[in-house]
Amino acid sequence: MRKILKRTITGIIYVALLVMATTCGAGYFAGVFGLLLILGIIELSNLCNKGIKSYKLLTTLDVLGGVSLFASTFLSLYDSEWKVPFLIAYLPYVIVRLVSQLYIKDSNSIRLLSTSFLSQVIVALPLTLLNYTYFVYGTNTTVLACLIFIWMNDTGAYCVGSMIGNRRLFERISPKKSWEGFFGGLILSLASSQAFAWFAPEINRMNWLGLAATVVLFGTWGDLIESLLKRTLGVKDSGNVLPGHGGMLDRFDSVMLAVPASYIYIELFIRN
Repeated sequence: MRKILKRTITGIIYVALLVMATTCGAGYFAGVFGLLLILGIIELSNLCNKGIKSYKLLTTLDVLGGVSLFASTFLSLYDSEWKVPFLIAYLPYVIVRLVSQLYIKDSNSIRLLSTSFLSQVIVALPLTLLNYTYFVYGTNTTVLACLIFIWMNDTGAYCVGSMIGNRRLFERISPKKSWEGFFGGLILSLASSQAFAWFAPEINRMNWLGLAATVVLFGTWGDLIESLLKRTLGVKDSGNVLPGHGGMLDRFDSVMLAVPASYIYIELFIRN
């Protein structure tokens, strides 16, 4: 009972912060998602590099790289007077990170470089793409929608899977996930998309359905990829920053693929 209460309270605070980030203005958006980016990179580095002497230095470099990508993109979209292209802000990290490996003697260089650039691909890049969704494609509506579709998918998959889930979705990686749960989450997300069609009719109902389906499909793959990483590393949770829920990556695993896929979908079918 105590564990359920802790999990519930943490979940409410977590959802409230994300809703606030998408509805209370650009400053809140940058602060909340910037913090999530930093915590996610630190968590991944702790998982993969802990025990290596130089891992704290490398974590610092990776955080600075991720923040430079996120911040430069955010500022260029927020203020038209910001003329520095994001690559000018971000490429120094790539150069410094590669050169720094020449001076690090401990452990496997490929392993360390792989962790650094993996953190940029699965943490920094998806959260940076949210900037475009927030500023360019319907302001906060599409960002909030993508998050709600993820939550509806998780809720539907858990409820339906717990009750009638028998056919394993991907048993080698995640034995508890079922096809019944997958379709339960998909149906709930599709249903919630029609509420957005009513609140934001500038995007038609079919496009809302398509966006929800995209989030569910790629969010499920993102969840499985994070499960694969944890299984490879031999850990149950990615961290303990969220009491009752595990780590930041445990809560944001769906985002790593759902956001990039949503960006492509919006660019192809909604913006045009």
